[in-house]
Amino acid sequence: MAHILIVDDSATEVKIITKMLKRKGHKISEAANGEEGIKKVLELQPDLVLMDVIMPGKLNGYQATRHLTEIPETKSIPVVIVSSLDTENDRMWGKLMGAAGYLAKPFKSKALLEIINKLLAN
Repeated sequence: MAHILIVDDSATEVKIITKMLKRKGHKISEAANGEEGIKKVLELQPDLVLMDVIMPGKLNGYQATRHLTEIPETKSIPVVIVSSLDTENDRMWGKLMGAAGYLAKPFKSKALLEIINKLLAN
């Protein structure tokens, strides 16, 4: 299946998402903040990135998404924002930064799998 990078500082969230996606046969890599996420995307070239917004470090998830969607080496890799921020403004900001999708936490596994399958099919 696909190689998916999860960029999230919550070990609990990463564990839940990893378990869910591994059951579907996906290969999973992890990063704990925006800077590490960018580095791993450049290094690993995953098929898709799941990006939290609020994380420690110099770059939040919006900033890391913007960086990934602007540089030639990674702009074709879809980024899905997965965040507890869930206002219309948050969703709009994610779209402006180049995110291919936005999913609010907590989410149902079906919703996550649907957005992943849709983006990987393109």
